[in-house]
Amino acid sequence: MSVNNAYEIAQQEFDHVADMLDLDEEARTFLRDPKKEYHVRIPVRMDDGSLKIFDGYRVQHNDALGPNKGGLRFAANETLDTVRMLAMKMTWKCSVANIPLGGGKGGVVVDPRDLSVGERERLVRAYVRALFPAFGPRNDVPAPDMGTNAQDMCWFMDEYSMLGGRYIPGVVTGKPVGGGGSLGRNEATGLGVIICVREAMKQLGIDSTKTTAAIQGFGNVAQYAAIHFIKMLGGKVKCVSCWNRDEKKSFTFLKEDGIDPYFLMSITDAYGTVSNEKAAEAGYQVLDGGEWIKQDVDVLIPAALEKQITGENVGFISKNVKILAEAANGPTTLEADAALRERGMFVIPDFLCNAGGVTCSYFEEVQNDQNYYWSVEEVLQKLDYKMSTAFNSVYEMSVEKKAYMRDAAYMVSIKRVADAMRFRGWIK
Repeated sequence: MSVNNAYEIAQQEFDHVADMLDLDEEARTFLRDPKKEYHVRIPVRMDDGSLKIFDGYRVQHNDALGPNKGGLRFAANETLDTVRMLAMKMTWKCSVANIPLGGGKGGVVVDPRDLSVGERERLVRAYVRALFPAFGPRNDVPAPDMGTNAQDMCWFMDEYSMLGGRYIPGVVTGKPVGGGGSLGRNEATGLGVIICVREAMKQLGIDSTKTTAAIQGFGNVAQYAAIHFIKMLGGKVKCVSCWNRDEKKSFTFLKEDGIDPYFLMSITDAYGTVSNEKAAEAGYQVLDGGEWIKQDVDVLIPAALEKQITGENVGFISKNVKILAEAANGPTTLEADAALRERGMFVIPDFLCNAGGVTCSYFEEVQNDQNYYWSVEEVLQKLDYKMSTAFNSVYEMSVEKKAYMRDAAYMVSIKRVADAMRFRGWIK
């Protein structure tokens, strides 16, 4: 029977690799579930004078390697299990990137598009007050995620600093430049995806200048993935897709000779919705949202939500697709992943592929601690080194163990966390 719960999928992936590593029972028990979980009810006074109560979550999966790290999401369909899955993924992501941080994640059940600016600020600050003891530069450091942005992080930092009685910029990352943020942060995740794709093409002997890609999503990660696929690799992006809130469905925007991401960004709202009318006027085919996965391309990049590649649509993937780069968190279900394994697909797993964001967040923390900020060239150079090193450590493991890339990434990351727990005396 197929498993659709994102957290159960993450646990089953862990169990599978724990068996391959012959991981002892103490480590399994410690790592299979989060170390700490918080569920709070957050009262916010709305603009019309009414009081609304929002459900908020923060999950701290493991901090053996360092302080918990992970985004804060505002999403109408947020669940505790989704946050658990993402916190666990953050543990593996920080470990596989070899940065001294653990895994955490937060979420509030709200559609941010329904909030005014004032309501949004009050919600962020109330979330901080509700969970103040859980956070801190040496404890748990949030960052922007789906539905949140740099301004939210500044409000978060300001509220935490006021409660703490001093300026504490390192309590969050993803802040605006000039407000304690790092240059290069906006493009870091999407760029990191393409660095991984570049390294994969080197290992597979693929000429990147002759390749094409299809991307699901058109938020921050997808936008910069599209830009750098063209700019860094010299390839073409045939299509992107996005959710249209007014139509309550997704659409794919296709151009056979290659999209122009900068043009599409100019006709996209703050939530990643491309204007159908303006795209059509510019010669784009406006297709059903599911068409992105059916394109005859070399690289597929899911950069939207979890559970987007399923047992129902995995068969639509063209036989000519050579690389699946998981820019989103948990985009592939277990059933779909089994099919991809069977056909020998080269998969760059999510917690490796999209680790550029947390890597640059780590750089921001370091700069906050030093009170000294780097140039964008220095940031991106360090990011390229960390991401290419992380990719190749996983690739080498896959070759050595004759393992699927997802399994190899788990092997690298789980072993590092388990070793850290032993060094600290948590397990034998």
